[in-house]
Amino acid sequence: MLARQTNGAAAAKHEGTVVIAIVDYKAGNLASVKKAFDHLSAETVVTADPAAVQAAEKIILPGVGHFAATKVLDDAGLREAIIEQIERGVPFLGICVGMQWMLASSEEAPDVHGLALWPGECSRFPSGVKSPHVGWNSLHIRNGASRLLRGIPDGTFVYFTHSYRVPLLSSTVAECEYGGGFSAAVEQENMFGAQFHPEKSGSAGLRMLENFCQI
Repeated sequence: MLARQTNGAAAAKHEGTVVIAIVDYKAGNLASVKKAFDHLSAETVVTADPAAVQAAEKIILPGVGHFAATKVLDDAGLREAIIEQIERGVPFLGICVGMQWMLASSEEAPDVHGLALWPGECSRFPSGVKSPHVGWNSLHIRNGASRLLRGIPDGTFVYFTHSYRVPLLSSTVAECEYGGGFSAAVEQENMFGAQFHPEKSGSAGLRMLENFCQI
């Protein structure tokens, strides 16, 4: 059960705390993500209200399922709220489909537009490997200075479940090999993404979420 859900900006501000908005667009693994942050004693709200997103000090966009689900973000006015916050320098973390949405588009739903924070398109895994890519796989950490992955060693195993992948980018801080290399984590200024599920990745995933809380 989700501990907190808000329909107004007032609920997203509490004196002396950093509130993280977990965006609800009916496609995220909300309960597990919320539980992981509860374990870290982080103050979070689960919300579909753009005003609450605009009041938050950090934003998480989780994701499970089809890229087309992100169309709800446009219909609900959440895209504009998220863009405004990113432009203000508010830390933003996209998880799985949430990370894919940070690109311009995906082959999974060509008519649905992503944020285009980075150029490129998400593509399906090649026919030579089983898709979806489900299970534990190791990270090759490209950038030892990554704030998101601080304290996570190269070669750490994390949990994936996805059929589409983000290509390797200049912002890629960790990559994974499965039918070729793809971005497992991206980072640039206040923009962060993880293709794997930190809420299902044990101590390494909790460390990544803790790092995000401390940014």
